Amino acid sequence: MDISVVIPLYNEEESISELFEWIKHVMTANSFTYEVIFINDGSTDGSWKKIQEMSNQNSTVRGVKFRRNYGKSAALYQGFKKAQGNVVITMDADLQDSPDEIPDFYRMITEEGYDLVSGYKKKRYDPLSKTLPTKLFNATARKVSGIHNLHDFNCGMKAYRLQVVKNIEVYGEMHRYIPYLAKTAGFSRIGEKVVHHQARKYGHTKFGGLNRFFNGYLDLLSLWFLTQFGLKPMHVFGFLGSVMFFIGFVAIIIVGATKLMAITHGLHAPLVTSSPYFYIALTMMILGTQLFMTGFVGELISRDAPNRNNYQVEDEI
Repeated sequence: MDISVVIPLYNEEESISELFEWIKHVMTANSFTYEVIFINDGSTDGSWKKIQEMSNQNSTVRGVKFRRNYGKSAALYQGFKKAQGNVVITMDADLQDSPDEIPDFYRMITEEGYDLVSGYKKKRYDPLSKTLPTKLFNATARKVSGIHNLHDFNCGMKAYRLQVVKNIEVYGEMHRYIPYLAKTAGFSRIGEKVVHHQARKYGHTKFGGLNRFFNGYLDLLSLWFLTQFGLKPMHVFGFLGSVMFFIGFVAIIIVGATKLMAITHGLHAPLVTSSPYFYIALTMMILGTQLFMTGFVGELISRDAPNRNNYQVEDEI
């Protein structure tokens, strides 16, 4: 099979039939063998009924229905598990991504040798509350990830070599950082393609700009830490703990030695516990010990929670 199109959706009843007809037209015109996998992320409208109707009429339509809303990362994770095409295309269900871009994405993967190609919505039709946080977020993501050629990490339209989606784990809210995840997994051929961004035709956006801004940075910090120290937490916690304990220990010795020298020379010296430096040093030793033990415990516990990607699937086509 040439292409798997994975489409996460939440309450997009009005658009998915039109989107599928558009995809079908593009695939037929280019003689692609394909499948379209709709991941219904707990929609409360008639989205699943539409998917069932489309599947009854066309065998290329597949679907997964979550019992509740888990988020875009969970939907992509499930879609990647089901995908069978040599090239996997992801796109949003709101008709803001154009299926006409699919042939170029496919060519960049199969002919130009990219592992992943990310879309770049150079001209956007989103409100300022969404575009401004996006620009700031992308600038930070480029700096932290080292992928300097991407302008839009969070663009829903991307293309992957099949091996990429089978070797990365998208969880939590990490769908924003799939290029970073791919790079960490050893897929370094990452490209970008300018895509046409269309104004939303039905409904309204499901993502708030301010919320994405703060959550995006927290997720980026988590991913950076897991990438750098996830398999070696002792390297960061143990190091910081040892440094803090050593500084506190030296400070305690200095405070004690000062008291001892004063007694030796017959001078009046205040109690050690009356010095603020004593408590600062003691606090640093305690914090240093706690950080060291955190690193030690982290070495003993696997960071992979066994039920992290255990999603309740109500129905499947």
